[in-house]
This record gives sequence, structure tokens and C-alpha cells, in this order.
Amino acid sequence: MTGAHERGAALLTVLLLVAVMTVLLVAVMDDIRFGLRRTGNAQALAQAQWYALGSEELARARIHQLDRGDGRTTLEGGWNGRPFVFPIDGGVMRVRLDDASACFNLNSVVEGAPNQWIRREAGVRQYRALLQALDFTPGQAAAMADALVDWIDRDQVPGPSGAEDPAYASRGPGYRTSGALLAEVSELRAIVAHDAGAYGRLRPHVCAQPDNALSPINLNTLEDDDALLLSMLSDNALDPAAARRVIAARPAHGWRQLHEFFSLDAIRAAGLGDDAMQQVRLATRYFSLRTEVEYDGAEVVLSALLDSDSHGPVRLVARRWTHDE
Repeated sequence: MTGAHERGAALLTVLLLVAVMTVLLVAVMDDIRFGLRRTGNAQALAQAQWYALGSEELARARIHQLDRGDGRTTLEGGWNGRPFVFPIDGGVMRVRLDDASACFNLNSVVEGAPNQWIRREAGVRQYRALLQALDFTPGQAAAMADALVDWIDRDQVPGPSGAEDPAYASRGPGYRTSGALLAEVSELRAIVAHDAGAYGRLRPHVCAQPDNALSPINLNTLEDDDALLLSMLSDNALDPAAARRVIAARPAHGWRQLHEFFSLDAIRAAGLGDDAMQQVRLATRYFSLRTEVEYDGAEVVLSALLDSDSHGPVRLVARRWTHDE
């Protein structure tokens, strides 16, 4: 009986060892399988990113094609905001190029130099005009413009309706004003008087360009929805309906000379100021690029800002691997 018990114990031990080894082997195989999957996902993601980076070169080539040789950028070819789809091995790439100058430059409310920014009345006046064209009350427009200036400027003296550090420190959690130009439009959501509703109304009409220049607006690429920008330039002397008629009256191939625009009856009647007359252009400097890549199960989104300054090649100003908020 003792021998039978020993054989039974030995068999039980062997079976237990086999079970343990089987569990360990399954765990090892799972680790290997998941490791291979992670490696494959990482490779697919890296390849998708390379495809997205390649779209920047496509955008540069397209921007060069848009140069008509006469210093103008027009809407011919239907490129502005139009998505282009490119099949790639294992997926697809969607690329969209937009004129990034059809907007009010939020950074234009100040002038000076980094760490020395002070209020610029011309920019503030235009921001208030845009806000009122969007049906904000004069009081709301004043508060929003003052708060934007205070967010960027060098001092801690609030504007008439503005807010400096003490107004933000009391929030939970508290924070401070930036003291620098806005890097992205989304920063508006942190500024006093720019709540979610205000931000949603503003977002299609504003941008944060990499400098503080008064908004350089290309007359030849304005669309119907951009009529508010002409109203803004005229301090709302030109109402949005009249501004839309001006855009509709643009020649099919765009205005060839600025005097053609300035000679329009509606523009003469609006009496554009010197600042506004210096801001209008017939060519686009800034372009925005949005690329979506789907490759082998990986998805990548690239947003970029490109500078087509005629003094050199098209330059990358900013790039983010997220949706443009």
C-alpha cells in the first residue's frame, strides 16, 4: 500500500508541475503576443506619422503652385478648406489646406516687444468692432478686449474693464496672466469674460498668429462667412450684409490691384482708416494644414501653421499632433 501511495503522490506532483508549467507557458505566450502587438502598433503609428509629415511637403508644393507670379493668392482651383484624399499602402491620408489669414489676430491688441507688451489701441478697436459685429454688447466687447490686453501686457494694472493676476488667483485652482503672446486660440478660454458661449461664437473668426501684427487679410480669399472681417476693418461702418456684397462683387480671378477694391463705392463710403488700408493684401502669408492618416489600424492627426513669406522658402511655424481645437 505504501508503494501505491508513493506512486499516487508522485503522479499528483507531476500533474501539478505540468499544470504550473502550462500556466507559465500561457503567460509567457501572452506576453510575447502582446509584445508583438505593441511593437506592430508602434511601427504602424510611426509610419502614419511619417506619412503625416510628408503632407507638409505636399502643402509646401501646393503653396508654391498658388503663387501666380504676380504677388496674388486667389481661390482658383477650389483649394481653400477642400479636403484632398490620398490612398496609401495600408490606409488613406486626408489633407486640407486653409488660408490662415482670414481671421482677427488676437495678438494684435498689443505692441512693443517680448516682456514689454503694451496696449495697442488700433488692435483693441478692431477686436471690439469684431465682437460687436458678432452681436456682443458694447459693454461685453469692452470687457473682453480689456481682459485680452491684460492677459498679454507687461504690467499688473488692469484696464477699465480688464483683469490682472488678483482676479485669476481667486479662482479654483488659481493661476496668473500670461504676459506673453497667445500661442493658440484655445488660451482665450482661460481669460476673463471669454466663457464657453463667447468662445464658440468667436472661434471661427479669430486666430493667434506668431507675431503681433495687425491682422493681414487677403481680400482675394475672403469667403461669404468672412464678411465680418471687412466690417471689423471699417469699425462696422460697413455692415455685414454690405460686406458680403463687396465679396460677391470680387472678379472671378480676384482683384489684381488694391485700388480696384478701394475704388468700390461701399468701401469709399465706409472710410477705412490708415491702419485698415495697410492691413489688406492680395496674397496670403499664413496657411494652416490639417492632415488625418489612417494606416494599418493606427490613426494620426497633424495640424500645422506654415509661413509663405516671399523672402524665403515656406517655413513651418507650429506643429501639433492633435486636432486643431
